[in-house]
Amino acid sequence: MESRRRSRESRPGPERIRSGPASSRLLSRLSPALAVLLFAAPVVGRAQPLAAPPPESAQRMVVEAKELAYDERRNVVTARGSVQIFYKGRVLEADRVVYDRNTQRVFAEGHAKLTEKDGSIAYADRFDFTDDFKNGFIDSLQVESAESTHFTSPRAERAGEVTTFEQGAYTACDACQNDPSKPRLWTVHAKRIIHDNDEKVIYYEDASLELFGTPIAYVPYFWSADPSVKRKSGFLNPQLTYRQQLGFGVGVPYYWAIAPNYDLTITPTGFTRQGPFLAAEFRHRLENGSYVIRAEGTHVSDPSAFTIAPYGARNERWRGSIYSNGEFAINDYWRFGWDATVLSDRYFLQDYKQYNSFLQNYFFREASSTVYLTGQGPRSYFDLRGYYFQGLSASDVQAQQPVVHPLLDYNRSFAVDPAKTFGIGGQITLDANFTSTSASIANYESIQPRTLDSLYGLYNVCQLYSPSVDPYKSGCLLRGVGGDYQHATAMASWQRRFIDPIGGAWTPFAFTRVTGSYLNYDSTNSYAAYNSVGQPIPNSAQSLFVNGADSVFRGQATPGGGVEWRYPILARSNLGDLVVEPIAQVVARPNQSSIPSLVNMDAQSLVFDDSNLFEWSKYSGYDRFETGTRINYGGQGTLTFANGGFINALVGQSRQLAGKNGYSTADAANVGLSSGLDTRTSDWVGRLAIAPSSFFSIVGKGRFDPDGLRGRRIDVIASFKLDPLTVNLQYANYASQPVIGFDQRRQGMSVNGRYDITKNYFLTGSATFDMSRYLYNSLTVSPATNITLTGSTITGSAPLFSVAALGLGGGYHDECTTVSVNYSSVFQGNTSTGLSRNQTIMVSLQLRTLGDAKFNYGLGSLQLNDGVRTQP
Repeated sequence: MESRRRSRESRPGPERIRSGPASSRLLSRLSPALAVLLFAAPVVGRAQPLAAPPPESAQRMVVEAKELAYDERRNVVTARGSVQIFYKGRVLEADRVVYDRNTQRVFAEGHAKLTEKDGSIAYADRFDFTDDFKNGFIDSLQVESAESTHFTSPRAERAGEVTTFEQGAYTACDACQNDPSKPRLWTVHAKRIIHDNDEKVIYYEDASLELFGTPIAYVPYFWSADPSVKRKSGFLNPQLTYRQQLGFGVGVPYYWAIAPNYDLTITPTGFTRQGPFLAAEFRHRLENGSYVIRAEGTHVSDPSAFTIAPYGARNERWRGSIYSNGEFAINDYWRFGWDATVLSDRYFLQDYKQYNSFLQNYFFREASSTVYLTGQGPRSYFDLRGYYFQGLSASDVQAQQPVVHPLLDYNRSFAVDPAKTFGIGGQITLDANFTSTSASIANYESIQPRTLDSLYGLYNVCQLYSPSVDPYKSGCLLRGVGGDYQHATAMASWQRRFIDPIGGAWTPFAFTRVTGSYLNYDSTNSYAAYNSVGQPIPNSAQSLFVNGADSVFRGQATPGGGVEWRYPILARSNLGDLVVEPIAQVVARPNQSSIPSLVNMDAQSLVFDDSNLFEWSKYSGYDRFETGTRINYGGQGTLTFANGGFINALVGQSRQLAGKNGYSTADAANVGLSSGLDTRTSDWVGRLAIAPSSFFSIVGKGRFDPDGLRGRRIDVIASFKLDPLTVNLQYANYASQPVIGFDQRRQGMSVNGRYDITKNYFLTGSATFDMSRYLYNSLTVSPATNITLTGSTITGSAPLFSVAALGLGGGYHDECTTVSVNYSSVFQGNTSTGLSRNQTIMVSLQLRTLGDAKFNYGLGSLQLNDGVRTQP
């Protein structure tokens, strides 16, 4: 060792070591844990910034300090001044670190800080560790994990990977930036908190949950997963619920992480009024896909809680459901999957589930199941699938639901090289479809007016099962075939765009469409739900709608062609760029029947608007196709602002030039009639879209009478988003179409919004208004039979803004907590009880890392008057 002044050497106490050549001679005298000491910091000055040591020293201890002192008599090494010790991925920092070679313990104090390999940081007044940092005691400990969770304790003990916090506290909430002394939103205080880093579990003994420093719940013992754990076996938070038919219910889910790629969740639930309810969900992820299987079931203890059949499932004792979905990538182009639901009865979801998307729409209540094979290439598409539908409404006749086996769609396009086709060029597109369906009972619909059976008041039945000579006076439609039906379509088309010398865009096109169908309807089956004259729903009446044709193959070939012309005109101004574009299109086809298959199964939804004005055929499916020669004309204009906003408008009309107008030719479902296309000159259709900035937009669409421009179909969608308010609105107003089953004008509006009161607090709301009072005033209740009838004389006068659905909610959200309270009220037209609302309150509390708790309270059905009067 270098010579020093004799006066200093004679003094008692440790020998002082400064960085330099002398320090290297000390290495052999230190313990194995401190076998290597690298001094990077100078004797005087600031310590080097915190940095990871070189990879080769990962298993060695590296020390940086302003000064190192070794007391040979006491066998103690002391580091002072911005000390940093790197060892096996951990970093210990302090003002002073003392290593006692005799006890092999390390003491750190003064701004002591330990950074773990996972990124968590522990602050303390004093660390007392073994020389490998694995065991020891800590005073005034504060731990901040890499997941932004926080532990505190006046004294803690560390034993390997287990840390025990005496009188500890845990929270996932950050401290208030303006006032760090302010209590966290929530904190768990416990007599002892044990964090087992090997098991990745945190145990709490004698624990209480505090909200803003105030205890609100006490638990003698519980545990939770380590915040770093994404999935771990164990019990989840209880689920609480209440419904009048079920009573109070408590469910305790157990999650079993069987393997890294599959797990199982089992949730037994006990109800005070009904039998035990068991649910299980299995999830499995594989290399090329994943699937889920969920099963639920119960045995009913009190059947009287439910409505009698056929209005409810009082007669069912064993009830449940099975649901599964999955998808697998066979290769880069092909996928196979399924989405299936099987129910014990149609009322199971309504009776046992607090929320289900199937049940929120009054008109469409069904569970659909499908299995599919899909392939997609750069310019091709293939889809093969089957469907099974289960009706969930009391008025559904399951035997009328079709089974689709299968549905095949294929599309492919080819670019044509002009150099190899004598200058023709362009693009060729192939489209093909094959559909096979079957059902046990024909699906009839009574219209003008709608009539329900006299026994239950549920089923749509016709007074006379036959079409009218005058379709505009028809009282019965055939919506679905009872029996088997197959239909195939193949279409090849060509088109190419040319630009003329003055800027006009010409697109000539040609196509050939070939169809074939086979109908084999059942003429003997019937359904024993009796109509007003005591007759069952008969399959034999189908022959009257299809001219008696049965077990017959029918086919048709339809060639066609035409041209489309557009002439965009650009004008620039200070306001923005304006593009005006007149459009005209002529489509020529033979004068032949537009109903080659006799029945219509997949083209019953016909909406004539701006989106299909320039389509070659405006039908929605393959069973119908335009015939004759038709011209479509109109124009559009777009004004684009400098800020990216725009205004777009389109208006147009269609006219039958030659041949029979297919839209005026009624099929068994009267599709085409009252569509706005069933006259030689169609209604006007238009669109106006205004989006002057990113926070506001409105789109209006309409169909108007060509004579008086009276609105026959109006749709408006608007959105407004300007912090802190967001509002979305939809409005619809449709004229009556009695010839296809809509006897009254339908008018409604829905609005939903969110208001952020502050950064953390928010309010939400939604409402749907039946402005035509279609469901209110069309329901009249006979006190003698208590059966709801539709189509009777309207005697009510419900208010204009009659609420069909209402939702109100609010909540709080921050980095550690989410609380929400929601109220929903959904309109229900129940045939046994009349007009009512199904009301539910849902409360949700989510504490980050601890889990969530939900409570659903069903308020039951609230009977309404709303202008509905009983008939004598």
